[in-house]
Amino acid sequence: MIRLEPAGAEALLLVLAEQPDGQLPQRLALLAARIRAELGPLLRDLVPGWTSLLLHYDLTRTDHEQLTARLTPLLDQWLGEPLASEAGRLHEIPIWYAGEDLADVARLCRLSVDQVIELHCAGEYRVGAIGFAPGFAYLGELHERLALPRRASPRTRVPAGSLAIAERQTAVYPQASPGGWHLLGLCPWRLFDARREPPCPLTLGDRVRFVAIDEQTFRAEGGPL
Repeated sequence: MIRLEPAGAEALLLVLAEQPDGQLPQRLALLAARIRAELGPLLRDLVPGWTSLLLHYDLTRTDHEQLTARLTPLLDQWLGEPLASEAGRLHEIPIWYAGEDLADVARLCRLSVDQVIELHCAGEYRVGAIGFAPGFAYLGELHERLALPRRASPRTRVPAGSLAIAERQTAVYPQASPGGWHLLGLCPWRLFDARREPPCPLTLGDRVRFVAIDEQTFRAEGGPL
């Protein structure tokens, strides 16, 4: 059941599901786009999560009750719409699987390194949320045989472009930052650049596949020396 909850004096939280599922990210993306189109002048920001949308609104233009009344028909329409399974742009992202945790992940998952790479590349992932750092796209759902808890001791610095996994999610760190996920490899592409428009090529509901490359290709595509 959908819940609309106040979140402070100038925000409204739409809780759209209790648990994420395979189609929810792209459905959330469609709903977010529709809300922006219909109610854009009333909003200051709209922040998607795995199962929710947080709307920050302009208190000089609307309030909780008025915004709820405007949202209700949009939500009713959204609930009744079917969604094509191929919705969302597909990105094929190259990865050099040479992460410093790769061997440990294989050991902990009772797989060979080649099996870890094969399972990770076999999945098609959905962008379920973007946060933690600019352009950090949370991708799900990771194959159950690769599911591991986060590292007991987070690193103080994870290199930009690092491909990592934790729980049932995977992601590429767009900038160097602290992190507690298991590192599987490196992406030669810059996945966030504030000078580009848009700064991040990935958006909510997009699909991602990872393609294994060798070190030579990684260097040729712009990977750091």
